[in-house]
Amino acid sequence: MSTEPIWDDHPELRRPVLVAGFTGWNDAANSASDAVEWLAANLGGTVFARIDPERHYDFQTTRPQVTVRDGVTESITWPQNLFSAVTTTDSPHDLIILRGVEPNFGWKGFCDTVVTVARAAGCELVVTLGALLADVPHTRTPVITGTATDPALIERLGLERSRYEGPTGIVGVLHDACRDADLVSASLWAPVPHYVASPPDPVASRELVARFALLTGLELDLTELDLAAEGWRNRVSTAVVGDADTAAYVAELESRFDTEIREPGLGDLPSGDDLAEELERYLRDQRDE
Repeated sequence: MSTEPIWDDHPELRRPVLVAGFTGWNDAANSASDAVEWLAANLGGTVFARIDPERHYDFQTTRPQVTVRDGVTESITWPQNLFSAVTTTDSPHDLIILRGVEPNFGWKGFCDTVVTVARAAGCELVVTLGALLADVPHTRTPVITGTATDPALIERLGLERSRYEGPTGIVGVLHDACRDADLVSASLWAPVPHYVASPPDPVASRELVARFALLTGLELDLTELDLAAEGWRNRVSTAVVGDADTAAYVAELESRFDTEIREPGLGDLPSGDDLAEELERYLRDQRDE
């Protein structure tokens, strides 16, 4: 099966970084997909390529959406995977933002299509975003974990290594496809409190956006996300206070989290300048090799 993307344009980009997030299994509380949607909404960008949904979706499972106005069918929106090009002024890298839906089948071909776009655009780095349910309290800042194609990249970017092993989703498969294609990639993961798993979780989304911005040297105004995160925490705390058993459980999670975060290396985040410098040094070494 062909893996050619559908091209609308071929933009000229400056050392681009591709960032991707998908709704579906890798997207607890919609945290990762909300993060890339926020980036797309706040950074702008122009859609220049897409993936044909006909090849990758069971439309009885992932159904298209119909829009009706005054009783008349206005449009049908199919599951979309859109590549948007963003030019930046405060980062050495332009961006490609991939907003998508985890496919039902044809995963290898789907990932080949993403790799094709990344290669054609000259991407130096692919970053995937994911979120998973975990035993973490909603009152604490989540620790972003990560994987990368090169163990040295994890160390240089100050990522807490992910210890997850088990079933994976399209994010894990895409990460593996990048490795096979010799594309440098990193995957950032945010934990979501399992006792409040309904979307959204603006705290997790905010931390994914913030860590991505630090890696790429982007200067972003996160006030909107900060306010959303504060409001979400307050609402959850109000609900927790009304249930003694849940309140006791959250207190236990807080104690465990505070103990673990004091271990060497956990929660120690290098400055944005240091992270961006390390990333640039790593990418330069890759080009030299």
